[in-house]
Amino acid sequence: MNSPSATPPLAATRPSYRWWVVVMLWFVCFFNYADRQSITALFPLLQKEFGFGDVKLGWIVPAFAWVYAGFSLPAGLLVDRVSRKHVILAACIVWSAFTLGTAFCGGFAGFIIVRALTGLGETFYFPASLSLLSDYHSGKTRSRALSWHQSAVYAGTILGSWFSALLAERYGWRFPFYLFGPIGILLALVLYVCLREPRRGAADAQDSAAMAAHLPGAASLPVSETLLLIFRTPVVLLLMLAFVGANFVAVIFLTWTPNFLVRKFNFSLSAAGLNGTIYIHLASALAVPAAGWLADRLARRFRGGRMAVQAGGLIVGSVFVFLVGRTSSVTTLLLAMTLFGLCKGFYDSGIFASLYDAVEPRARGTVAGLMNTVGWGAGALGPLFVGLASKYGGKPTAIENMSDAIAFCGLIYLAAAALIFLAIFFFNNKRQDTPR
Repeated sequence: MNSPSATPPLAATRPSYRWWVVVMLWFVCFFNYADRQSITALFPLLQKEFGFGDVKLGWIVPAFAWVYAGFSLPAGLLVDRVSRKHVILAACIVWSAFTLGTAFCGGFAGFIIVRALTGLGETFYFPASLSLLSDYHSGKTRSRALSWHQSAVYAGTILGSWFSALLAERYGWRFPFYLFGPIGILLALVLYVCLREPRRGAADAQDSAAMAAHLPGAASLPVSETLLLIFRTPVVLLLMLAFVGANFVAVIFLTWTPNFLVRKFNFSLSAAGLNGTIYIHLASALAVPAAGWLADRLARRFRGGRMAVQAGGLIVGSVFVFLVGRTSSVTTLLLAMTLFGLCKGFYDSGIFASLYDAVEPRARGTVAGLMNTVGWGAGALGPLFVGLASKYGGKPTAIENMSDAIAFCGLIYLAAAALIFLAIFFFNNKRQDTPR
C-alpha cells in the first residue's frame, strides 16, 4: 500500500488535474497502440523480404496477444496492490525497448519472440491506467474520461499504421521501430515528473456514502476474495464473453485490413496502411466521446445504460462488418468501414466503464486484467482464423476466402450483443449497491 503522503486524496488536487491525467495517459495509450499496430502495416514488406505466407503472418499477432493475455490477470492483481503510476512507467519503458528490438529481427522466430515480449510490457498498462483514471473520475464522468482515453487507441492505430508504412516505403521496414521505441522511453520520463497516484476509491467515496467501506486507505482485498468477487458476478462474466467476440473481430481488422486492401483492391502499401485504419478508427475516435457522454446520461436514468449503448453499437455494426467482407466496390467498402467504425466506437465507449459499474474499486485492476486475458486470449485466434480460412477455404482464391471470413464476423458481433443484453438483465436484478 502507498503511504498517505504519496497518494493525496482527490479533494486535494485541482479539479482540472483529473482531466490533465486523461491527457497524459492519452499519449501513453497512443504509443501503446502505435507500437503494436505498426508491424501489421508492414506485412507485405515482410512477405517480400522473408517469404512469409499468410499462416506465418497470422502467427505474429497471436504471439503478442497470447502473452498479453496470459499475463493480464497477474498484472491486474499487481495493480490492485502497488503504485499504479510506477506500473505505468515501467510498462511504457519495457514495451518501448522491445519495440526498438523489433528492428533487429532477422527471421520468423525473432519476430515471434520480440512481439511476445512487447506484449509482456504492454499487458500491465491498461489495468493500471484504467484503475487510476477511475479514481480520478466517479460515475458522473467516468464514461467520458475512459472514452477520451479510448480515442488514443484509434489515433495510435491510424497513425502507427500509416506512418510506419510511409517511413518503411522510404527508409525500409526497420526505421519505424527505430523511431517509436525511443519516443516511448522519453514519454515515460515526462510522466515520472507529472503524474500523481490517487487514493483508491476516492472518486466513488466523494459521490456516495454507500462507498464508505472503500474510503481512501482501505486495505487491499486478498487475492482469493478478489477472484471470488469477480467470478460470482454474472454481469462481469457476460461482459467478458461479449468482449471475446468483439475483440475477435477487432483484432482481425487490426491485423488484416491493410493486407486485404493491397490484395483485393490494389492499394499501394502506404495507402493501404492509411486507408485500412483511418476510416474505421477515425470514425471510432469521433464516435466514442459522444457515446461516452450518452452512456453517462443513460446510466443516471436507468441501470445498465452504459451497456445498452454498447449493445446498440454491436447490432448496427454487424451489418457493416458483413458489407466490408462482401463488397467489391471501393466506394461501398470505405463507406461500410466508416459506419462500422462509428458503431465500434459506441461499443468501445463502455468496455471498462460498464465493467466498473459491477465491481468495487479495490478489484478494478484485477477485473481489467482478467478482461484482457479472456478478450485477447481468444481474440488472438482471429488473425489465425483468417489466415487459415484464406489458405484452406472453399473458394478458388485466397482473397475470396479472406472476404468470406471477414463477412462471417457480422454474426460474431450479433452474438456479443446478445450477451450484453443478458448482462443488462442480470444487472437490473441485482442489489443496487454498486456505484454508477
